[in-house]
Amino acid sequence: MLQSAKQSKHSYQLTGGGDKFQTALTIEVLEEGIELVHISVTAKQPETPPVLRLSWERPIMDIQGAWHPNGNRNRGLMPDFVNGGYPSKSTSSAPVVCLFNGASRNRLTFALSDTLNPVVCKAGVHEETAMFHCSVTLFEEPTSPFESYEATLRVDVRNMAYYDSLHEVQKWWSGLTGLTPSPVPASAREPMYSTWYSLHQSINPEAIEEQCRLAKELGCETIIVDDGWQTSDNARGYAFCGDWEVCADKIPDMNVHVGRVHSLGMKYMLWYSVPYVGRHSKAWDRFSDKMLYTIDSRGYGVVDPRYPEVREYLIGLYETAMREWNLDGFKLDFVDSFYLPEEKKHDVGRGRDYVSVPEAVDRLMSDIMDRLRSINPNVMIEFRQSYVGPYMRKYGNMFRAADCPNDAIENRVRTIDIRLLCGDTAAHSDMLMWHPEEPVESAALQLINVLFSVPQLSVLLERLPVEHVKMTAFWLAFWNEHRSVLLDGRLEPHNPELLYPLVLASSMDKVIAAVYYRTVVTFDRDLPETIILVNGTRNDGVILELDRDGGSWTLEIKDCMGNVVEQSLYHMKQGVHSLPVPPAGIATLTGA
Repeated sequence: MLQSAKQSKHSYQLTGGGDKFQTALTIEVLEEGIELVHISVTAKQPETPPVLRLSWERPIMDIQGAWHPNGNRNRGLMPDFVNGGYPSKSTSSAPVVCLFNGASRNRLTFALSDTLNPVVCKAGVHEETAMFHCSVTLFEEPTSPFESYEATLRVDVRNMAYYDSLHEVQKWWSGLTGLTPSPVPASAREPMYSTWYSLHQSINPEAIEEQCRLAKELGCETIIVDDGWQTSDNARGYAFCGDWEVCADKIPDMNVHVGRVHSLGMKYMLWYSVPYVGRHSKAWDRFSDKMLYTIDSRGYGVVDPRYPEVREYLIGLYETAMREWNLDGFKLDFVDSFYLPEEKKHDVGRGRDYVSVPEAVDRLMSDIMDRLRSINPNVMIEFRQSYVGPYMRKYGNMFRAADCPNDAIENRVRTIDIRLLCGDTAAHSDMLMWHPEEPVESAALQLINVLFSVPQLSVLLERLPVEHVKMTAFWLAFWNEHRSVLLDGRLEPHNPELLYPLVLASSMDKVIAAVYYRTVVTFDRDLPETIILVNGTRNDGVILELDRDGGSWTLEIKDCMGNVVEQSLYHMKQGVHSLPVPPAGIATLTGA
């Protein structure tokens, strides 16, 4: 079945539907350059829908890169003959693509309202015509039978900063029925310490509490105890997951241990791998016939959330843990492992109360949050990339960058990618680690690269040399002092195709600009009361360009440990200025 609609510069076509479904397209123009394409699918009785594809073309004019939530370091253009595209569902990525030019201006941003079900977005280069073949594909995975379905494609071709276009997408999603984001407690916006990189599975109360004591002195307010508390096996696998009972050999009394951490002034979060049940757990016999799939070589399976008894079991684990151990939150891991393998796409019924896995996951996560919030309204829930899309904002209030140990650049890219779509949900860095013999300026780059997210430390603090401790304390204090701008100010991450070499955050009276390569910070705006320039490189100097005379300012320059290296009165003339900011240092300009 083919439906088409042309009321704009685009000609949209909807293909698929078959004989059992009627489809329709309508276009609503909101303003010049932005429109909504409404998709309607109906049947006379509940039916399982076939694959549907909405497609259109766009000339490749002044477009140098493509942004999507799982881009990581690849911002290149995709040929249209490449299979697949940019897949998403509630527990992975999000249905949005932004095509931008080398000046970080939007040329085409499209996003779908259906962020629950599996969707494949594509913007592929058609070589013969120099056109983008764009499409959004629905129902490639089975969903529950329905009589009617509606979705809306939001298309934005306005000449505006790409990051502003994406910001409007997240606001649009947040306003849709059923996508109201979870409240964010203040504690989710404070620096944290994680045990994962520093201790891995070799944990004990004394080691955890010592890191808490030291981390608290540096400015951290929460401990996240990761994998290892539930098993004596330290092989870093998941064959022993599923029962979620404290390993008495490691933590003899969890309640007492958590109480000691609380007495240090730290909150306590605990890690769980939500879908995994291992062969060496007591839960295996109970749920071995209720798996989406198993990974036999590694000795565990992924439970099927379409069974009500599976959901109730998982929810009960977190409820009991929160009540008995007085936990402040959970790191709920591997939620993106809930998916239906190709060979099981028609495996339904037999005690399952859902056909769709995404719908069952939504029910599971919604019930988890309802019941945990009834115990503690300020419960913190951390999710990890790539399950940081708009649907996950309903449940989680902390979105962390995916694992990238010791890779400061990757951490910057991942945290900025999260920030572009997460609204006021707290974006967190991957855990920060570095070698204690690193040059202190190099170690500082781990913190500087994640300035625009909530930092998480995961380095053995007692092993750090004095200068590293001083550096860490300085940057965490800087982050805390300027947190309202870094997290809540207008975010301007430039040039995604170059991995964000320049990122700015601003409020009415302050601009913070972090430079990650030898580039120029250009101010073509009215200057605020305070300008902070962060040298996120291993080179000396930051280059500033002004389009107007700025008058006299007080200049203070500090090195990476917060030592003042220069104080002077500085005249901000129109033109280019080279400020002698040391590697990983900062310059603060205050209106005189």
